[in-house]
Amino acid sequence: MLDGCSASKGSVITVIAIEEHWTTPELTAALDGLPEEQRDDSLALNGLGDARVRLEDIGDARIAAMGEQGIDVQVISLAPPATGPLRPADAVALSRRANDIAAEAVRRHPSRLRAMATLPMADPGAVVGELERAAGLGLVGAMVYGRTGATALDDPRYDDLFAAAAALRLPIFIHPQIPPRAVREAAYSGFDEMTELGLATFGWGWHLEAAVAALRLIVRGTFDRHPDLQIVLGHWGELLPFWSDRTNSLARIAGLQRSVSDTIRSNIHLTCSGMLSPALLHHALEVTTIDRLLFSTDYPFQHPTAADLSQFLGEFASDEDRQKFTAGNARQLFDIQL
Repeated sequence: MLDGCSASKGSVITVIAIEEHWTTPELTAALDGLPEEQRDDSLALNGLGDARVRLEDIGDARIAAMGEQGIDVQVISLAPPATGPLRPADAVALSRRANDIAAEAVRRHPSRLRAMATLPMADPGAVVGELERAAGLGLVGAMVYGRTGATALDDPRYDDLFAAAAALRLPIFIHPQIPPRAVREAAYSGFDEMTELGLATFGWGWHLEAAVAALRLIVRGTFDRHPDLQIVLGHWGELLPFWSDRTNSLARIAGLQRSVSDTIRSNIHLTCSGMLSPALLHHALEVTTIDRLLFSTDYPFQHPTAADLSQFLGEFASDEDRQKFTAGNARQLFDIQL
């Protein structure tokens, strides 16, 4: 909880952060044990600095870190690549295990934590059942990725997932992921190993991957079939909202009922992922409404301080808008009752 901000001294602001990551040693070991051709190289980012220690704690140390930042509630989700690269049977087992652990963490800290489900996307036939089970455990949404192996998220095998998510009123967060190896070789190679990884992930590549995944869902007609489906994109929308002059031309070609920008305004929520840039905030408000913006820090990969957050919140036009961004919109979207 923040006491005041640069634009509203003396006010008390509740803060809900909705893209906050965690993991387990068991999952890390399973991912590390995959054959090289199946391994996700972005897993290395989870081990930089103290990230691994922070990721594996969803108890007292995390709650303490939240207090230092002025965060009241974290909505936790597995760090990339989650269970996506695993064999189907392993993905099912470890997704169930992760959801049970997350639900238990929420039970222990009901005023500080909520959780998104991990889904066994490698086994499309098991996805809806696990989403429904996770909802029964009290999880408030699900985090997925744009591809599982060579299968795109908009593949018809996953359409039942979006139907179920819409019926259950559970938002689906599309998280970035590392591009396929062929794309990395063509677009991001020619540098030292860590520079190539940075270019292909947090520096550029994985934001394009998430934007393409969301755009493919739109062009596939997913939101025409499931008009109540709600999607979340990180990093202020993964570049997608800022290119509507071009993407809108796809609606006519694909035979969609609405333009791409209309779908973004009605079915997609944007979270800042710790990128506290006034320029990005003001541009987002040009392409969507304040009711579609959500706060997050991308814990533990970004480290905004309470002072950083307080200064950024001074950019909002009113206390009402500020409170929607920090907590009100998240309460409504994820049905968070505190």
